[in-house]
Amino acid sequence: MASPVSRLEATTQILAAIALLGALEIGLLASLLAGLLVYELVHVLAPRSSIRVPHRTGKIIVVSLLATVIVVVIGAGILGLMSLLSGGPDSLAILLRRMAEVIESARPHLPAWASSYIPADPEELKAAASAWLRENASQLRLVGEDVWRTVVHLVVGLVIGALIAISHEAGDAESGPLAQALRKRALLLGAAFRSVVFAQVRISALNTVLTGVYLLGVVPLTGAQLPLMKTMIAVTFIAGLLPVIGNLISNTVIVVVSLSVSPVLAASSLLFLVVIHKLEYFVNARVMGGQIHARAWELLVAMLVMEAIFGISGLVAAPIYYAYLKNELAARNLI
Repeated sequence: MASPVSRLEATTQILAAIALLGALEIGLLASLLAGLLVYELVHVLAPRSSIRVPHRTGKIIVVSLLATVIVVVIGAGILGLMSLLSGGPDSLAILLRRMAEVIESARPHLPAWASSYIPADPEELKAAASAWLRENASQLRLVGEDVWRTVVHLVVGLVIGALIAISHEAGDAESGPLAQALRKRALLLGAAFRSVVFAQVRISALNTVLTGVYLLGVVPLTGAQLPLMKTMIAVTFIAGLLPVIGNLISNTVIVVVSLSVSPVLAASSLLFLVVIHKLEYFVNARVMGGQIHARAWELLVAMLVMEAIFGISGLVAAPIYYAYLKNELAARNLI
């Protein structure tokens, strides 16, 4: 039986919904996710025993040091990935250019129905790509001129998350009814973030390790040498953070680049990645489904709707927002 909702809780639920949708609308999703990540990591790793940290001041110091280390490690990781994907011989731009060249060279060998979807000459392909980039410029911040603003948002979000975590672990909590109701919304959101992101990181890490074994171990044994392997491994991990659809993105990149070496290698890559894809579905069903009780089709519907409304940001936020919605419903005994 569903439990009644007080007027105060209903108000805070509306405020939470406005805040979450507002973060998407004004471009603060990166800050929100960065803050949640630091907060949850500190919450998981912070010492719980009063014996290990006997005094409140000592616990504040320990948690502050832990939060600082987490912020530095995450920040270094973000900058490292940006450096890999934005510059040098293995940059993302070179990977995309290589894929465009492969698609263009394969066009004469494709069936008529497939070739009709590919521009007839490089200039037309370039014009189509430029038009797409212009239309989606507001969403592609990581590859556009707003990249440093996004980095600043990430860093600010990391710092805010660390400060909130330190305050929480130190026991500084408001006791008013409104603060308690808002805190409940924040706890449900944090639980949703932890369930989705931590589970998806494990899934993506497994997928990346197996893909790395294939690219760095199996492919060289065949005598072939794929270009841009480090970039493809990085793309596999980053894209793998998106449930279901991320695996399709990374698979497409690897198969297209494999086609630049030989059709046989492309076929073997496709076969290997199909096996990995099936494994990911199994792991996803066990890990993600067990965490938020959501089937793959539910996540896909949520991602489709959010992408249609908010673009790429909505696609990224959809699994977390959907898990939060289910947490709220479960708290009311509605599901």
